[in-house]
Amino acid sequence: MTNLTTQNFKKAKEAKGLEVGQQAPGFEAKDAEGNLFLLSKELKNGPVVLIFYRGQWCPICNRHLREIQKKLEKIMENGATVVAVSPEKPEFLSKTKNKTAAKFKLLFDEGYKIADAYDVTFLPDNFSRFIYNSMLGASLKKANSDDSQRLPIPATYIINTDGKIVWRHFDPDYKKRSAVNDIIAALNSIK
Repeated sequence: MTNLTTQNFKKAKEAKGLEVGQQAPGFEAKDAEGNLFLLSKELKNGPVVLIFYRGQWCPICNRHLREIQKKLEKIMENGATVVAVSPEKPEFLSKTKNKTAAKFKLLFDEGYKIADAYDVTFLPDNFSRFIYNSMLGASLKKANSDDSQRLPIPATYIINTDGKIVWRHFDPDYKKRSAVNDIIAALNSIK
């Protein structure tokens, strides 16, 4: 087993995220109920809005996911599916679902495979990890895929049916999230 403490993990400013025009890496992941989601299968039905979020402990993530849920019907009117990905284990995905009333898929990114493939994974600094774990109750070592305490930058991607990234919101500042109206406008423009 790899000793995670000896690895060099990226800082938030070093993660760049995949760019518009790039091929989106395919992935599969399980939701809170253990159902398997396959990106390739879902893209046959229309575009996919892929959202990375930090976890159920993050009030900004929960607010963002609630805003997505409020306008989910408008997003779906464009033929799109919404999925949100977190490194939190399935039992914590259920907490997110309860806090946000999300009716879209919440997926467990086991081993950070999806976040790594989209280049959004980073290791928060010691002070931030202390705040997340002690003040916000994140329990990153217990709740996440491994004990590295890495997180995804809360990025949003729109992937077209041909598997290309056609829009993204990527900002290492976790307080800045994709606006739902911008997602809807981007979906309207790719019809």
